[in-house]
Amino acid sequence: MARIKGGLATRKRHKKILKLAKGYRGGKSKLYRVANQAVMKSLVYAYVGRKRRKRDFRRLWITRISAACKMNGMNYSQFINGLKKANININRKMLSELAINDEAAFAKLVETAKAHI
Repeated sequence: MARIKGGLATRKRHKKILKLAKGYRGGKSKLYRVANQAVMKSLVYAYVGRKRRKRDFRRLWITRISAACKMNGMNYSQFINGLKKANININRKMLSELAINDEAAFAKLVETAKAHI
């Protein structure tokens, strides 16, 4: 009986990796071994990036809220503490949006937080 080497499956697997490596420079887009390494590394970067994005946006929101609080004569930690004591549950993303787009509403929140410290 003749030996079957699985050429079709191998070809399919190689094509899948090379398709993912499309646009890479040099051998990384042409040679299977190099492309496979590059694709695996890029998938790791993508995974880590999805986790980092959450941290980065939270830092950005906190920075924006902090700047807006300082403009209203309060620091960030006191503001968040005051909101918690006032039982106002607005997440940092929404607070950041308010600080940028609706300064009057944000100023009212700051006043509420000051009253509950």
